Amino acid sequence: MTTNTEQQDAAVADRNILAHSAYSDGRHLTARQSIYYWQQPQYDLPGIVVHELTDTKGTVLDIGCGNGKFVSRLHKDRPDLLTVGTDISAGILTDVDKPVLVADAQVLPFADDTADAVLALHMLYHVTDIPATVQELARVLRPGGICVASTNSATDKGELDELWQRAAGDVLGVPEGPARVSLSSRFSLEKAPEFLGDAFSDIRVRELPGTIEVTDPAPVVAHLASYEAWAEQCGVPFQETVARARDLVTADIAANGSFTITCLGGILACRP
Repeated sequence: MTTNTEQQDAAVADRNILAHSAYSDGRHLTARQSIYYWQQPQYDLPGIVVHELTDTKGTVLDIGCGNGKFVSRLHKDRPDLLTVGTDISAGILTDVDKPVLVADAQVLPFADDTADAVLALHMLYHVTDIPATVQELARVLRPGGICVASTNSATDKGELDELWQRAAGDVLGVPEGPARVSLSSRFSLEKAPEFLGDAFSDIRVRELPGTIEVTDPAPVVAHLASYEAWAEQCGVPFQETVARARDLVTADIAANGSFTITCLGGILACRP
């Protein structure tokens, strides 16, 4: 019997959902990224990636580049590099700095030893076959090159998980509703070194802990609403649950002065 978690995991890697709903444009991804505006300490993630590529010359492939946040920074700070963005969704690539290419990360349209650096930033949890995709990243990487990956911990934003279950429970009339869809659970910060270790022998992990504190429910609501592409897998009326979550956050802010979210992400620098 297929569990709700298994259904959610399958949906997170569903190519049709990814290309035509979740990332058909940059709207949902931007909403998820925007909550970090309220995080302390602040991390300049594109700047960290640029730093990891200090000694890199030649070609950089940003696999699953999304709305081009990292591509744009590399074009600005490292114009000497040939940076190519790829994504499974043609729609989200519309406004990304060229050159870009629609491509499946599991079957990259590049020859062996093409790139001097490969980026896989918050995207490996979206591929159906994670080990095969890691091998693809290694295949297109030249000897001596670097692969930079990123993801979130299994404990990341636990307060939002609790909020969702409270809201879902209220909507369904039960003490606790079903868990919300987790994007990073298939390739969490805890699991990532083992996956990457199948193709890379030198893996350096940099954890990026932080705290988000908001005094307005809007950023939290926008973040939860950005999971709309997976509404079917939530096991609860999606819009009603988002609305109830807004009420709960508003009440928490009124009672406590703010709503706090604990974050833990990380960047992994990998070499063969």
